[in-house]
Amino acid sequence: MDIFEKIEASLEKGAPLEREEILRLYGSKDLNRIGRLAHRVRTEKSGKNVYYALNRHLNYTNICTNSCLFCAFSKREGNRESYLLDPDEIIEELKRTPQIDEVHLVGACHPHLGLKYYMEAISLIKREFPHVGVKGLTAVEVAHISKVDKLSIEEVLIALKEAGLDALAGGGAEILKDQIRERICPQKISSELWLQIHKKAHTLGIVSNATMLFGHIEGLEDRVEHLLRLRELQEETGGFMAFVPLPFLPKNTALGHLGGPDGVDILKTVAISRLVLHNFPHIKAYWVMMGIKLASLALLYGADDLEGTVLGEKIGKEAGGTESLFMDQRTLLDLITETGFIPLRRDVLYRMGGKDEMG
Repeated sequence: MDIFEKIEASLEKGAPLEREEILRLYGSKDLNRIGRLAHRVRTEKSGKNVYYALNRHLNYTNICTNSCLFCAFSKREGNRESYLLDPDEIIEELKRTPQIDEVHLVGACHPHLGLKYYMEAISLIKREFPHVGVKGLTAVEVAHISKVDKLSIEEVLIALKEAGLDALAGGGAEILKDQIRERICPQKISSELWLQIHKKAHTLGIVSNATMLFGHIEGLEDRVEHLLRLRELQEETGGFMAFVPLPFLPKNTALGHLGGPDGVDILKTVAISRLVLHNFPHIKAYWVMMGIKLASLALLYGADDLEGTVLGEKIGKEAGGTESLFMDQRTLLDLITETGFIPLRRDVLYRMGGKDEMG
């Protein structure tokens, strides 16, 4: 029995893929067969639906105490390109934004920002735009707030939820192996703390996403370990909504000499993610970092969510990602339907089902 027959048998039985099976998939050159298996799983979960949101990414500051080698966004305090939006400025930014259903509020580990700032910003968003969901702050930012204000992780998360946070963002995971993190983001929290913060969020009723930044110094075994750790936590809590595989973009980073993953590696990783993370409802094709054409193709390799309009995104753009200013609802609908799928406009918690239409 070859690896594909074995995996098909596992899928038939509903059995999770084992580490060795996943590594053999990564070693296979038959990308299309891997894609067909992943497409089968995504079809079983989502039919022909592809989700998207009318959303605004709001990167409230680029001032960061960390020095991650893969980051092109962060600046030190006092740098002429550094900035910090106060809560009122965040509201003014949103007032200038076309119709949205979701705000993605992430930034950096500012040395002086404590819980008060985030609670004020989130509560103002909810007051001014009560229909808008707020997905915000990574586990790294939550840990930083905890450190700045000398509060427990639980205290921070409870306060953020009370302020109106609907979901925790999935960033900061990078690769969930400390030997890799020590080389590419040595000042960030450990892989175990990242997982524990999401676990605590889930137990408090805060759902979240999860990411993986791949195509830099990590090996295939590291990617597999990352996926398995996410699958294990999801088995325990069920609190993850979507997995977002993020290809490393080298422009303006200290790892620019590495080049980043190619299209085959990206599609293979999307597909394998769908096969491994059987207990994750959704897999995103994040077009800002994949590019529009590859993200559209990823819908045939296991992804069922094209993210959204992503207005105002800066983090991926600084590293060479696709400019988000041109994206609108009409373009998203065309991309989805031209690929043969049915667009479903979602909110931050994947509600609002049904076939989407303009207007």
